[in-house]
Amino acid sequence: MKVRILFACAAALWMAGCEFLPEQGRAEVTEEEVVIATADCPGGVPTFEADACLLPDWIALGLASQRGDSDWRSAKLIELEQALADNEDERHLAHAITLAWGSERQWTQAAELFESHLGAAPEQLQPLLRYWRNELEGRRAMSGRLTRTQGELVAQREENEQLAEKLEALTAIEQNINLRQQSP
Repeated sequence: MKVRILFACAAALWMAGCEFLPEQGRAEVTEEEVVIATADCPGGVPTFEADACLLPDWIALGLASQRGDSDWRSAKLIELEQALADNEDERHLAHAITLAWGSERQWTQAAELFESHLGAAPEQLQPLLRYWRNELEGRRAMSGRLTRTQGELVAQREENEQLAEKLEALTAIEQNINLRQQSP
């Protein structure tokens, strides 16, 4: 039991960034311990049930979502809808994690779900969910900056084209004036 809790804490800390832990306070977790800890967890649909599989099941969903494509995501959303029909908060947070790696439109939906239902998650799961929400918000912000930058680039190109046309017109006028001055 202690090994499972140790694995769950280590996995959550790894996802949240272990660099913030003091050096002497770290516990070493071997690959064997990780395999043993996850072997007892059935996987599948994560729940809020407070047991040793709480964090590993949610982490597994997050990693699978990150690796999955749109077909996997669609199938997983249907599976989650059926499996978690009784608990709205579990279902919505599982949907948020699944949608967080989808299209930008799905990012918005995932962010709204995280915001609405994160507080209902068990306390030991909340840091992981907050990390994922913050990471999603970071991607959304970068996407917004990229869109703005691309818009600014298009505007600059249009302005450059207009200035080039004006320069050509001024050059033609200057040449015309020069020709008039050279003629007797």
